[in-house]
Amino acid sequence: MKKRPLISFDWALKRLLRQKANFGILEGFLSTLLKKDITIISLPESESNAVDLQNKINKVDLLCENEFKELMLIELQYNSEIDYFHRMLFGTSKIITEYMTEGLDYKAVKKVYSINIVYFDLGHGTDYVYHGSTHFNGIHDQDSLQLTINQRNLFKIQDVSGLYPEYYILKVNRFNDIAKDSLDEWIYYLKHNELPKSYQAKGLNMVSEKLKYDKMEKEAKLQYDAHQKELAISYSVLETAKYEAKAEGKDEGFAEAAVKFYDNGVDITFIAKTLSILEDDLIDILKKAGRL
Repeated sequence: MKKRPLISFDWALKRLLRQKANFGILEGFLSTLLKKDITIISLPESESNAVDLQNKINKVDLLCENEFKELMLIELQYNSEIDYFHRMLFGTSKIITEYMTEGLDYKAVKKVYSINIVYFDLGHGTDYVYHGSTHFNGIHDQDSLQLTINQRNLFKIQDVSGLYPEYYILKVNRFNDIAKDSLDEWIYYLKHNELPKSYQAKGLNMVSEKLKYDKMEKEAKLQYDAHQKELAISYSVLETAKYEAKAEGKDEGFAEAAVKFYDNGVDITFIAKTLSILEDDLIDILKKAGRL
C-alpha cells in the first residue's frame, strides 16, 4: 500500500488551516503565489468561512485577511463546472458588498484576491497558472490610465489595477510534475499530497511538519479516509453519469445519471448544475424514481 505522508490541501483547508497556529502554512502559500510577503491577521466572519456540517466534498472556500485589510478568497474545486468563471466573479463581488457598510465612502472598498485551485480543465489554455487583473487602455492613444499623485497618496497604491479584484487560477491537473520554482513546489504538493524531493518554497517546511497523515488521531484518520473515499466515488459517479447520458440520449441518460448522483449522496443543487437541468425538473425525476 502506498504511504500517505501528507494530508490533502482540501482537508487542511477544512480542518487545520483555520487554526491560528497553522496560519504560517497559508502565509507561505499566499506569499509564494502573490510574490509578496503575506501576514494573515484573521479569518473574517463570512459564508466562505462557515464550516459545512454536511462536509461537501466538491468545493472548499477559505477567506483570509492580511495586515493591510486586503481579503484573499481561496477556493478549491474538484469537479468541473461550466460556469465556474461566473462563480469566481460572483464570489469576489459578494465579498466586496459584505464588507461595504451603507454610508461608507467608496474608498473603503476592500481589495480582494480570488485564488482558485481547480482540478479540471477550466477554459482553454496551455498554461497551468493564470493571473487576471483590471487595466484601462486608451482606445485612441493606446496609453494606460494611471492614478493621480493625490490618489496614490490617498489609496496607498501605485496603479489603478491595485483597486480591483485580482484572480489567480491554478489548474493543478495541467502541471507536468517538474518543479522549476517555488510555486511549482506548492503545486506539486497540491497535486500529489506529497512534497517534491527537494524544495525551498515558504511554508512547505510547515506542511511537512504539521500535515502528516501519520500524526493524525485515530478518529481524525477515519474521517479523513472516509472523505477521500467519498471524493473518489463522487468523481467516478460524475464521469459515469456523463458517459451514460451521452450514450443513452439526453432524457433517459440524464434521468439515470441524476438518480445515481442522488443515491451517492450528491447535493441536488450540484446535480442540477452538473447536468444542466432545472432543480424542479430534477425533483420530478427523483420523485418518479421513488427517491423523494
